[in-house]
Amino acid sequence: MTFRITIFSQEVEDFVMEAKIDAEAKFSELHNLILKTCNYQDMGSHGFLICDDGWHVKNHIRQTCPQDFDAEEDINLMQNTSLRDFLDEEGQRIAYIFDPEGKRFFLMEISELLFGQPEKEGRISRKHGLPPEQQLADDSTVQPIPESTNADTEEDFYGEDDFEEGELDMEGFEIDE
Repeated sequence: MTFRITIFSQEVEDFVMEAKIDAEAKFSELHNLILKTCNYQDMGSHGFLICDDGWHVKNHIRQTCPQDFDAEEDINLMQNTSLRDFLDEEGQRIAYIFDPEGKRFFLMEISELLFGQPEKEGRISRKHGLPPEQQLADDSTVQPIPESTNADTEEDFYGEDDFEEGELDMEGFEIDE
């Protein structure tokens, strides 16, 4: 089974990504995919929050053990925990802490369960807009990398440089299928 996960930010209105990743993948694989795609640095204390329909936290998947953890407490670590262990239905909600210092996160939702379409490696299947900047511990920021443009595709189509605003179909920019 493969999860199609929609990832969005409350900070940047036009940013949205869609990831496809196998249910057997570890949370660390999804974490690394997000970091790589957004050009973020690994800060060592990222995490996933498994939420209910009202975005209330039910479980925490951590990157590392907290220093003050109780030995009797169950700690779910990203590198040891499969997505399948906590995710199992469409509409399920997750938050990903991408900026632990600033307590900033992405909201995520399982948008579809795909059967018979295995993903050997997790990938971002769609992306729109730039992610929010990541604030580092030294108060510097990580600038998102704009989507690459190819000089060969920047030619004038149909010989016009301008377009009429009424010709632009804004619905065509949405990710929803």
